[in-house]
Amino acid sequence: MRRRVRVILSMALLPLIAASVLLLARPAAAAALTRVTGFGANPTNLNMYVYVPNNVAPRPALLLLVHYCSGSASGIFNGNGRDYVTAADRYGYVIVLPEATRSGSCFDVSSPQALKRNGGSDSTGIMSMVAWARAHYNVDPARIVVSGFSSGAMMTNVLAAEYPDVFSAASAFSGVPAGCFATTDGSLWNSTCSSGRLIKTADQWASQARAMYPGYTGGYPRMQLWHGDTDTTLAYPNFGEEIKQWTALHRLSQTPAFTDHPQSSWTRTRYGNTGTQATVEGVSIAGVGHALPQTGQLAYAISFLGLDGTSTPPTSPPTSPSTSGPPSPRACHVAVTANAWNTGLTESLTITNTGSAAVNGWSLSFALPAGQTITSGWNATYAPTSGTVTATNMSYNAAIPVNGSVSIGFQAAHTGQTGLPAGFTLNGSACGAGAG
Repeated sequence: MRRRVRVILSMALLPLIAASVLLLARPAAAAALTRVTGFGANPTNLNMYVYVPNNVAPRPALLLLVHYCSGSASGIFNGNGRDYVTAADRYGYVIVLPEATRSGSCFDVSSPQALKRNGGSDSTGIMSMVAWARAHYNVDPARIVVSGFSSGAMMTNVLAAEYPDVFSAASAFSGVPAGCFATTDGSLWNSTCSSGRLIKTADQWASQARAMYPGYTGGYPRMQLWHGDTDTTLAYPNFGEEIKQWTALHRLSQTPAFTDHPQSSWTRTRYGNTGTQATVEGVSIAGVGHALPQTGQLAYAISFLGLDGTSTPPTSPPTSPSTSGPPSPRACHVAVTANAWNTGLTESLTITNTGSAAVNGWSLSFALPAGQTITSGWNATYAPTSGTVTATNMSYNAAIPVNGSVSIGFQAAHTGQTGLPAGFTLNGSACGAGAG
């Protein structure tokens, strides 16, 4: 009888055991955009959302990602900010997304309260979100950065001016200088600024930014600025005014230290230094209106902001410097950023000349993992399309000055192997490399 009871109990437990095994075998739930309430002072009733990847780093960077007018946290998360999310999954950083709730869903960058540190408008609520995330995710305080599009780009400029002791870097797509949208009549729109007719000297713009945090004497975040030259919503002259403001805040010349064309329609200027993480960087895009960012641009912003975990390439000369021609061994560095999906991937490669002599004409060779085949590329010609590949410069990016960089990339099909290329050589000399 006892044996029969044991058998019956065992049979009854079998479905429960099987269910437990199935539960254990299920993959971990995917990370999701999550709303946070009660995060602190929030005078303008903003919403807060946070994205924490499954593989969050032990000491993660924090990206504050700010949406455009008529936008939302979910809209930028699932739309033109998606590359930031994909990179967060790869590099383990946390994303905080504020959401405006007023009519029109624009952020306040106009009122006197908005343009003062802890002034009591949107910027105050946003900084409460940053403080909440820092407390909950062991954020690296040296890697808190901000990026935004349109209205979010204007807020990016404002936050970097008001809280320069919090943010290490910023990337603004189609914005205006901090303070340009200032009004005194309660309106959040300044047509003089939006039309590009508010022109000031560099020192005047810098003084306006410094007035947002009176008495501050420290440094300001590195700033990356993007603008299309046919933008009529926030007109293109604002791009030049932004550059004036941020070069002056960093006490830099408005004459670029480096100019190149990462893509044929782009003109990139760097100020202060010439590497991937320049002090100030501007990217002007010909023939584009108020439609940034576009495909591939966020890869450059991710590297500039330092979200990929790479460090600034070394600038010390090689032990046996040459006076001309290609760099000496290990006098070049290649940073690689990849985004993969089911059967395809894209990779962006930034080649930095870390030697003591300029390069004029280059070929970068590398080994693709087995199963990858290049289907298209940009800023270089690629041959062959699999195995050991050589990328050769275009006419517009043949020169790489000392400490300068060029960026290239390609799209490839794969059969399951999504690893990064290896064995980089520039003009026959071996390069250092890393995920970028």
